[in-house]
Amino acid sequence: MAKTIAQINEKIRKGEVVVVTAEEIIDIVEEKGIKKAAQEVDVVTSATFGPMCSSGVFLNLGHSKPRIKLGGGKAYLNGVPVYTGLAAVDIYLGASALPEDDPRNRIYPGRFSYGGGHVIEDLVAGRDVKLVATSYGTDCYPRKNLETWININDLNEAILFNPRNASQNYNVAVNLSDKVIYTYMGMLRPRLGNANYSSAGQLSPLLNDPYYQTIGVGTRIFLGGGRRDRLRGLERHST
Repeated sequence: MAKTIAQINEKIRKGEVVVVTAEEIIDIVEEKGIKKAAQEVDVVTSATFGPMCSSGVFLNLGHSKPRIKLGGGKAYLNGVPVYTGLAAVDIYLGASALPEDDPRNRIYPGRFSYGGGHVIEDLVAGRDVKLVATSYGTDCYPRKNLETWININDLNEAILFNPRNASQNYNVAVNLSDKVIYTYMGMLRPRLGNANYSSAGQLSPLLNDPYYQTIGVGTRIFLGGGRRDRLRGLERHST
């Protein structure tokens, strides 16, 4: 039974619309079949992108007592440097940031065991993260040093920022040679031993609509009702 956008909008107005996520619809289809699932479900929400190496997070930490002006100072989260050229308690952490004492590739191949992406993962998981900061001090911001633990549940704001994302599959890297290749995205094992990629997978609307039967030029995608994506309380709605 086909449903028009107008019919679905009318069910939304009446409060009768049935909405499930892309993950939930898979189990529903397996249990009830495609035809029955299409009859019962009106809207399927989905993720719209896979984060890439350009991603990062803006954090508003709130004021300490006495206050410290992080803007123009230096700050680290779990030893990973963050950008402080913002306001008094705003910082930016890039996913590809590395601790200053990380050997990189000086001892080849580098391990790159911890960096900005790992800190973001720790924040999202609700783990405590160590903040170490130094500043130059002013009369209104007299504190020059700060060492404390922060948690995403205690922050004023945490905004995931993605200058670029992969709506479908990002480039997939494989290794056809007989030797190990070390790349900035990790190790590629020889003879197609593994693959590095970025994708929203089964949640991607484009991968689920490869022939653009629903999505096309002019299709509007709404993220959180037009709000910026947040690490905490993230909501995505797509049509």
